[in-house]
Amino acid sequence: MDESFMLMVSNLLHLHNSLDPSTSLLSSPSPPSSSSSTSSPSSLLSSSPPTPFLFFTLASLLSYLASQKKKPSTKPPSSTSTTTTNPESSTFSVSAFRALSTEHIWSLEAPLRDAQWRSILAHGFSAKTLASRYSLEPYLISKITNMVTRLLATELYPEFIKIPVSRRRLIESTQAFEELTSLPNMCGAIDGSPIKVKRGDIGGNMYECRYGYSSVLLQVVADHKKVFWDVCVKAPGGSDDASHLRESLLYNRLVSGDVVWDKVINVRGHHVRPYIVGDWCYPLLSFLMTPFSPDGSGTPAQNLFDGMLMKGRSVVVDAIALLKGRWKILQDLNVGLTHAPQTIVACCVLHNLCQIAREPEPETWKDPDEGGAPARGLENEKSFHYFGDSLRQALADDLHQRLSSR
Repeated sequence: MDESFMLMVSNLLHLHNSLDPSTSLLSSPSPPSSSSSTSSPSSLLSSSPPTPFLFFTLASLLSYLASQKKKPSTKPPSSTSTTTTNPESSTFSVSAFRALSTEHIWSLEAPLRDAQWRSILAHGFSAKTLASRYSLEPYLISKITNMVTRLLATELYPEFIKIPVSRRRLIESTQAFEELTSLPNMCGAIDGSPIKVKRGDIGGNMYECRYGYSSVLLQVVADHKKVFWDVCVKAPGGSDDASHLRESLLYNRLVSGDVVWDKVINVRGHHVRPYIVGDWCYPLLSFLMTPFSPDGSGTPAQNLFDGMLMKGRSVVVDAIALLKGRWKILQDLNVGLTHAPQTIVACCVLHNLCQIAREPEPETWKDPDEGGAPARGLENEKSFHYFGDSLRQALADDLHQRLSSR
């Protein structure tokens, strides 16, 4: 093994060991301690946003692979020829690791530290840039992309996309949603969005979405920070949101009682556990609140409730728009159906990393307004619907009374 590879492995192990697995990366970063003017790399790694590390790792991997690439030779091949490396790329790889491994960079203020790693990674990650900067063949770029996508969608998914079950996360999320909507115990918002895929891979109309193009359906649940805590890609674009929900692991876990949120409040004699909100395309259930009416034909209390619910739901709409604006590949996915779900999930993991690290938000990309039919309840959902209906009415009456008395 050469120096660049050994250094890469050493620093990745150092990074892995320095990240505190007992600390939630979804929590707000703690303010720096005033007791000491400098911190060690280990302590700063455990409290720093994860996004720089991810992109730094990818850049270093690409630099290393490029440094191992044979230089084109004008001489005919021979059995005694040796492999040469690209000095510029090799130097870039080693210097990048050294720069981010020194005490100096971790003692910098966060804005300066961010500027430093952004400068190191200023080459970008588009296929065209990679091909020209690192002189990589298209097949190698594809191989690297597949490897990174698989890593994100499988290994990192459980760490960065998880149902909020801890009381601390539930309290933080429900309080934020209550400040936004005046509705208590709301912990997330759910919505679906079609992801356009290549038509050449598709036969029949089951993949044609309501907007007229071939797609697969993405379902996400987002919290108040536009961080996804559940992602599902299991249905063709022609499916409705309710059917996709019922095929998801989240639905099965909530229906079976595998996930039970213990932050219970009392609203007009009803025990209300944390719930998510969605539009009328989803079924009304004890853990999923939906509007009374899509056209404002309810009572004053019901219409007020609907307005506040849709205000809470707007968080997930904005999160999806941000996802598609940040990762433009999702506006027209250029992979086949076999790899589409993995690619979409990988983008959702990256989205969460960027949100947790408070990365600047780019211009969003919103789907056209939807107008699906209200969801129909199933026979085996009757008890969940009945309980959900009584909870919804209690929440609406309580909201109306509280806001009317102000």
